[in-house]
Amino acid sequence: MCSMVWMGYTTMDPVSGQPPQDQKAGSPSVSRASLMVGPEGRLLLAAVILAFAYTVWLGVMVVRSPGQFQMLIGMTATTLVFGRAAGLAYGYSVSLGHIYVIAVTMVVETLHVLVFYPLFVFSWRHLLVIKSLKAIFDRIHQAAETHKAKIQRYGIVGLFAFVWFPFWMTGPVVGSAIGFLLNLPVWLNISVVLAGTYVAILCWALFLRELHARVSAYDPYAAMVLVVLLIVVIAVGHLLRRTLGENRRRH
Repeated sequence: MCSMVWMGYTTMDPVSGQPPQDQKAGSPSVSRASLMVGPEGRLLLAAVILAFAYTVWLGVMVVRSPGQFQMLIGMTATTLVFGRAAGLAYGYSVSLGHIYVIAVTMVVETLHVLVFYPLFVFSWRHLLVIKSLKAIFDRIHQAAETHKAKIQRYGIVGLFAFVWFPFWMTGPVVGSAIGFLLNLPVWLNISVVLAGTYVAILCWALFLRELHARVSAYDPYAAMVLVVLLIVVIAVGHLLRRTLGENRRRH
């Protein structure tokens, strides 16, 4: 029995949970192709296409407007690292247009779901274990299990609200993991999660745009201070959540 490892991840047989016996070392293309057959694989492929299209668009912006390109990169990075609220606040603080701010946030959040959901499912089924992401998937699974019973009580409406409400660990990735644990069809799970995500983005955008307008009226630098404060609050919140989670596991 042999296991296949390349680029830090391992494929497993979905039934036995053991490395597949009918694959030979040095031929990972067989497993890679099989992963892309199911709906999760198609979602991952959609993520690659969306990421490529977004990269091409950013490349066009480099030529058309280098200054705006830098703002877009800054907003993309902020959203990826600190979440939608910080990303939206950053976009408004550097005077990006309302449409740009909303569209970029939606693209980044969509990519979050389309990438992490399939990888989470592959890891859960022992089809693809990415060692560098195992700790992240363990935290996602733990958070999903914590909220699963509450969401199950209200069904799809509960899942939508879970993704929409701005509480800790109620984002789209954890929401999609809950939908998977509740055995929702993939298309329904992703549709509900993305719908809740987009509504949340629109609500945050309207709130932060109004807040930015009010704050900027007092001081032009106050908007950037707001971004820094949001980042600090988010970072401290994640640190506290992780610390409390570790303490609960120890006891």
